[in-house]
Amino acid sequence: MKKIFLTANLIISLLVVTFMSLSYAADPVLIGVPTAETSLEGRESIKALQMAVDEINAKGGVNVGKDKRLLKVLVSDLRDSSAGVPVSEALLGLEKIITEKKVNAILVGPFRSESLLAGMDIIAKYKVPLLETIAMSPKFEEKVKEDPVKYKHCFRVCLNAQSLVGYLAQSLGFLKEEFGFNKMYVMTQDVLWAKATGDGVAKVATAKMGYELVGSETYPTGASDFSAGLMKARIKNAQVILPVFDMPQSGILLKQWKSQKIPSLLCGFISPMAGPAAWKIFEGKIGGLLNSNFELGSAIPVRKYPPATKFYEDYQTKFRVPMEAGHGPAPSYDAVYILAEAIERAGSLDPDKIADEIKKTDRVGVIGKIKFNDGNQVIYGPDPKETAAGCVYQWTEDGKRVIVFPKSIAEGKIVLPEWISPIKK
Repeated sequence: MKKIFLTANLIISLLVVTFMSLSYAADPVLIGVPTAETSLEGRESIKALQMAVDEINAKGGVNVGKDKRLLKVLVSDLRDSSAGVPVSEALLGLEKIITEKKVNAILVGPFRSESLLAGMDIIAKYKVPLLETIAMSPKFEEKVKEDPVKYKHCFRVCLNAQSLVGYLAQSLGFLKEEFGFNKMYVMTQDVLWAKATGDGVAKVATAKMGYELVGSETYPTGASDFSAGLMKARIKNAQVILPVFDMPQSGILLKQWKSQKIPSLLCGFISPMAGPAAWKIFEGKIGGLLNSNFELGSAIPVRKYPPATKFYEDYQTKFRVPMEAGHGPAPSYDAVYILAEAIERAGSLDPDKIADEIKKTDRVGVIGKIKFNDGNQVIYGPDPKETAAGCVYQWTEDGKRVIVFPKSIAEGKIVLPEWISPIKK
């Protein structure tokens, strides 16, 4: 009888332990990922984020005080990369994932800056830590600086438009020094970040680098014919065309440039050209383009900065396809570690405590050295050992991508296409 009693107690104890384990497993840290799920940047950012989550969970999760908790990802499609989708719809999606799913943090976030800027008030209302990794408008930092208490939970990990302006303007300065170019034409998508980038580069290049802006053209999202703008650039003798686009159709711009042999070097950002698949998709007709990768590790290995190369290769190993988005995946991966480390330092899921710890972040990441400025923006610069960094690379005529800027990670020099002549020999 005693043995039966002991056995019964043992069974009850095992059941209690099992129940506690199940309860523990059902109580993870919830990471909300509301973004443009079908966009290239959104889709690959989600995959990169999940990769980081899987790595952390494989080690048992995160320490929340005395508890160990797994991370769980909840994705919501804001659709804000698509033409015709109003900001109001994206905001409804953002608020819904916060109120209905009760997430502990938001990562990746809105695709469009218009959605992010309006969404900051929703983040402030519910006090959910946000680590944005795609939308780029400098107005994000302006809002944080104007009211740091209200927006203390809003952070951005990806490159902002202001830093992109710096990279591209310095590249134009190098083109002038190297080849004597001094006339530029700007072609941008009709969205906030792209127009801000084009305008910013033009202002810096004309004010500080001796360029003349000979014209500009803006295209609505979804446009598929860029020949008129290219012809204007030819007529006005532009030596450099600055394109800034994130829509899939923008790849047609490069094909038209190449087929018409427009004697102006393309130097800017065309999203479909970021990853290795572009060479095959566009039938090898993209050689000569100078394109930007906004953050190290996103769609390109960096031989002189091993963490970025490891991330790029690990992504390909895990998903069995190369990364194609030049913006979003790397900071999304880093954002998970920023959040996890902040939670562990805070010892709590209290949003105020997490935000305070995110602000103190000082870590070596895939994108470089990660620290936030007083606008809650990760600081970007020319050397990944000191700050986060992006890069500018050139597609060669044999389908390779060679990093040409910044100097700290450059792998080669800029080569002009055969139909473009330097001004200065």
